[in-house]
Amino acid sequence: MTKIVIIGGGSYSWGPTFMRDVFATPELKGSTIVLHDILQERVDLVHALGQKMIWDFGLDFHLEKTHSLDEALQGADFVILTITTGRLESMRPDLEIPAKYGIRQSVGDTTGPGGLARALRNIPVVAEIGRKVMEICPNALFLNYTNPMTVLTRTLAMQGVKVVGLCHEWIGVREKLALIFGTAPENIQAQILSGEIKVDEEDTSVFTDHAKVKSTLFQLYGALPAAGDRHIAEFFPHFINDSTNWGTDYDLKLTSIEDREALEAFAKMMIESVLNGETDLKPFMEDISTEAANKIIRAVVSGENYIGIMNLPNMGQVSNLPCDAVVETYGVINSMGAHATSYGEVPAGVQSILQKHISNQEMTIRSALAGDWELALQVLLNDPLSGRLTIPQARQLLHELLEANKHCLPLFFGA
Repeated sequence: MTKIVIIGGGSYSWGPTFMRDVFATPELKGSTIVLHDILQERVDLVHALGQKMIWDFGLDFHLEKTHSLDEALQGADFVILTITTGRLESMRPDLEIPAKYGIRQSVGDTTGPGGLARALRNIPVVAEIGRKVMEICPNALFLNYTNPMTVLTRTLAMQGVKVVGLCHEWIGVREKLALIFGTAPENIQAQILSGEIKVDEEDTSVFTDHAKVKSTLFQLYGALPAAGDRHIAEFFPHFINDSTNWGTDYDLKLTSIEDREALEAFAKMMIESVLNGETDLKPFMEDISTEAANKIIRAVVSGENYIGIMNLPNMGQVSNLPCDAVVETYGVINSMGAHATSYGEVPAGVQSILQKHISNQEMTIRSALAGDWELALQVLLNDPLSGRLTIPQARQLLHELLEANKHCLPLFFGA
């Protein structure tokens, strides 16, 4: 039967979501899900929730947990990755240290100084996971949900792993476009807009996307970025600075560690409440997510096609970007693997922006795998958010970031 391994299965949000979605997929009946995590308390809690799902709803699935990656990968057909090296505590310096130098980040996990620090922590860990996959289950389809999405997917692809990067940013954008045009989200594949995108102005959550950044970039480049404004803004120097009141002119809210900690605490509390019999599990079980993992697995197992947005190495699907760079386009996944749909050329202005980030991502991977301080400094200086820094300031910022992450960066410190 099908074996699905969730690396980072102790995640209080991703673990329950992936289990529920798989359990709700009839074609996957009889499958084994293995929760792998290095933290006992977390994986025990998520495993207990999964067992309750199986028992309470009479599901025909087998659930396991393990700290051993080798054990988890034995016979794996699918691997889902959702990890944070160093956990949430490691992200605090990612945000707070750059802020001392006048660099504020709306997310800090993909680009900017925070994205660089996260990448340097995650890349060696993910590279080792990739090595294990190629050794133990080389034919497994690897679904990467971990940020920084592009550099980690590229790291795995470089090793020969059959990897697909899956980002749910497009899901939110597609839902907004569907509301605007009065159709179902699945009917939205590509859309040209004029003027501004209208959204729910009453939603005041820090994670709300008011689409002002997207609207601005669409009007400039004639192409609509398919991600939330909080992520998009960090790829440009224009949106989060003192001249824009640190993003408030674009209705951006900067995500703090406290925001993330509150989400994690709530997710843990909800699991405990269900296990204690205080919260009914049925509404959660019925609320199937829009994530693609279970749909992809179902299609492969059933011999069908899954069509959707995915991150894959560029084999010509974007003709004016470098070969092998990980790009996000539509594609098809089936039992023969993942195959990107040809897109063509991106506009010249967009190409210029993407090319710089691609070069930075390649240098980030090389720096992370070699523990190369000078290459990391070059990445930092090339980053749009760091343009305000002098070279000595950038060197000092990098020194502080790496020192703060020393326990997660053995290659940078001679270990």
